[in-house]
Amino acid sequence: MTVAWERSGWRRKPRIQMPDYRDPGRVSAVERELNALPPLVFAGEVRNLRSHLAKVCEGKAFLLQGGDCAESFSEFNADAIRDTFRVLLQMAVVLTYSAKCPVVKVGRMAGQFAKPRSAATESQDGVELPSYRGDIINGIEFNENARLPDPDRMLRAYTQAAATLNLLRAFSQGGYADIHHVHSWTLGFTEAKEAEKYRGLAARITDALDFMEAAGIDADRVGRLKRVDFYTSHEALLLEYEEALCRIDSTSGKPIAGSGHLIWIGDRTRQPDGAHVEFCRGVQNPIGIKCGPSLEVSDLLSLLESLNPGNLPGKIVLISRFGRGKVANHLPRLVRAVERQGASVVWCCDPMHGNTVKSDSGYKTRRFDSVLAEVREYFSIHAAEGTYPGGVHFEMTGKDVTECTGGIRDVSDEDLHDRYHTACDPRLNSSQALELAFLVSEELSKHQFSRSSDNPVAAA
Repeated sequence: MTVAWERSGWRRKPRIQMPDYRDPGRVSAVERELNALPPLVFAGEVRNLRSHLAKVCEGKAFLLQGGDCAESFSEFNADAIRDTFRVLLQMAVVLTYSAKCPVVKVGRMAGQFAKPRSAATESQDGVELPSYRGDIINGIEFNENARLPDPDRMLRAYTQAAATLNLLRAFSQGGYADIHHVHSWTLGFTEAKEAEKYRGLAARITDALDFMEAAGIDADRVGRLKRVDFYTSHEALLLEYEEALCRIDSTSGKPIAGSGHLIWIGDRTRQPDGAHVEFCRGVQNPIGIKCGPSLEVSDLLSLLESLNPGNLPGKIVLISRFGRGKVANHLPRLVRAVERQGASVVWCCDPMHGNTVKSDSGYKTRRFDSVLAEVREYFSIHAAEGTYPGGVHFEMTGKDVTECTGGIRDVSDEDLHDRYHTACDPRLNSSQALELAFLVSEELSKHQFSRSSDNPVAAA
């Protein structure tokens, strides 16, 4: 029997990876202020995303999820939002053409402010301070004042998220997302000498668009060619913020997490009896679950039962993150358990978090070849198991950073210091992200996944 849910019920559960604020009274005041503000996303948008993800469950669409590791207050500006949005659209055009199906576009944006950490403290030059946990909680500067958790940061996060969403809605619905413009940006990438192997696919996309225009199907006549549906997502880590923005959908009478369209539970906070699962089980939003090497089958099945007792398609996104060379050790057992259970899920690959290393130059980085290798292993396992590899999940930015090594521009260890700007984990730059989209498109085409509403099975 399902236990009744209330939005503050998580407070009675074990909580981890969350701050201990010094002034509970100020926390309550901030929560009241947030509770009086409009939600950042709306119930109709959440329902639309769930319906799109239900198509992914059927093998009739593909999920592209990407964006910042941790959004920053200091680097917040319109150009950064536009550039990341633009690269995600470019990636989606490449994937749409190759997969011959719609791509559900979800940004790690307008809410990805909090980060779990492997240790509660960090040390520099013999000084130990609380770890940086994202701008919504404390500051990245290494001093005692900055590292104190500050509840007022939740208000600044809300304001920045609202401004980001306002701009994203304008970009996605106001003509900026016209497919012809988006593809013209992609051509700029493929004209580079290093991108020769991607020019053939780009040329075929151009031919398809030229044919559509010749046939009278242009952006002005077909509004869908000028607009896109774009959604936001983040890890639901800071539950005071999540609870304060929880709202009741006036149509269904059910709770909606008003902080983002899709929220996920991290690999460190997915305890079936923990606070984060307790909060997420009550909201109607799609819920992601990060699945790392330590995830036991019994816990996964318990999570599916708790978070989606009605087995609704489009409700659960399982985001695997194992690391290069480790996918075959873990993903098959989870896939088989889900299949035996008959659970409806979207399978998604996060090839970033399991492939973080320390470079010889001392920077935390990710090697492009390792990221790509995990993606290929993910597709191969699903082909062998007869299940649909429904999506990919990347940490990336539209800026020309040097945080991950490799790619056609061949960022080296020595290059990392040039433009290493991340607030937490290393991100793919715009060139690497688009290159990865071309390579993922090759996997989609190579495996020739059928898209049957009954059982999306990889063709032999």
